Amino acid sequence: MVSAGQQEGGSVTSHRIVKQVVPDPSGRHSSPPRHSGNYRMRRTALSTLSALLVAALVFLTAAIAPAVIDLGNQPRVVQIITQPNAKPLDPVDPNAGKPISFLLMGQDTRDGANSALSGGTSADQGFHNADTTMVVQISADRSYINLISIPRDSLVDIPSCTTPKGTIPAQYNVMFNSIFSTAWKRGDGLASAASCTLSAVNALTGLNLQQFIVVDFEGLKSMIDAVGGVDVCVPVDTKDRYTDLNLKKGLRHLDGLHATMYARMRHGTGTDGTDIMRTTRQQYLIKQLLNEAMGKSLFTQTSQLYQLAKSALHSLSFSSGLGNVATLVGLAISLKNMDPTRLYAQTIPVVPAPGNKNRRIWSADADAVWAKLRNDQPLTLVKTGESASSASPRASASSSSSPSSTTKSSASANSSPDPVTGLITRADGTLIDPNTGGIVNPKDGSITDPHTMEYIGTADRYLNATVCAVPAQK
Repeated sequence: MVSAGQQEGGSVTSHRIVKQVVPDPSGRHSSPPRHSGNYRMRRTALSTLSALLVAALVFLTAAIAPAVIDLGNQPRVVQIITQPNAKPLDPVDPNAGKPISFLLMGQDTRDGANSALSGGTSADQGFHNADTTMVVQISADRSYINLISIPRDSLVDIPSCTTPKGTIPAQYNVMFNSIFSTAWKRGDGLASAASCTLSAVNALTGLNLQQFIVVDFEGLKSMIDAVGGVDVCVPVDTKDRYTDLNLKKGLRHLDGLHATMYARMRHGTGTDGTDIMRTTRQQYLIKQLLNEAMGKSLFTQTSQLYQLAKSALHSLSFSSGLGNVATLVGLAISLKNMDPTRLYAQTIPVVPAPGNKNRRIWSADADAVWAKLRNDQPLTLVKTGESASSASPRASASSSSSPSSTTKSSASANSSPDPVTGLITRADGTLIDPNTGGIVNPKDGSITDPHTMEYIGTADRYLNATVCAVPAQK
């Protein structure tokens, strides 16, 4: 295993607390987009949901108790001077027994320290987009985590959004990531950008997200460095002239800088130039970060979690509703027994937009995915005690599209997932991901939708076990 670089020195500047008030972040009073359904909104207690980043995803794990973007009353933030013999607070999980959901946004900004990480120039100053958007849901019993990526170039209809500087009218057939940038320009900056994106996601999905987390390039780099970097299996020699990333095939230990490049890369030899494929690599990175935390027993080390919380104060931006550090660490500890294989991640199903091959629209299968989150269900086709292939209608549908493959699929109808790779192997050798029903590429572990052949995820266990021969976490 080869390290891809050492952590560079330098301080991280904390996000400022935003004073303006952005009303109705849930979007419940906004007009729905023309193609959205009328869903029953679930009212879930989410007062400190941001905290679960602490435990679920390690760069999220480190992201606890940072600067607050206050959507209500401006709080007074006072740093407590720790006394020499002070007794540590007992961490508790105030949301025990309740599912927690939030919107995670990766901000593409070229300002300040982000300029060097983004490859931007002076002409890019003031540029703000949502480079990555994910919906994260942690189950009520803390036994699994759902993560859904929303492609930035998918075309959507969105409702109007009210900001301190006026109402932004409803928009139709616009790129998803433009929601963030438009609200930033026409509203009051980050608070409006994040809140309007949250409102749009609620209208598009029928969810009732109340909270968000925004991380920029510098914040992501700092959080990954804070947990000591991350191991990544690189399936092919990868070189990208846009980020200057140069990785040889095999297991690589990436520091924060190179992991950020890996997450951002869209060009070069290791990808196909699409945002869709990039989302699957970001999901894989988050899974590897979770494995890193579990391997270090991070969720059982209260003192280290407290240190990560302090580090995060200078790195990420959260919506209001955060508790104190002890409460957030308690949430992290509540996930200490979660099976890492139960982090279910996928990209929302899309198809090429009519008349524009460079854009996507959500497919007819998208609502079935959102319905699982609305009903607090895991993103998997497999039920406890059930054979994966018998529970995989999408896998069966993909095989039935070809008469010659129907018989072969039936021959393996009783097969179960491989205990090492987590995949099903059909009689014809085709690899199937039992969680999504997608088809797995044996060369790089990428998962594609059997109907559209668009990327929807990465088979992380397969990739690690075959291409890089990484021992499974015990």
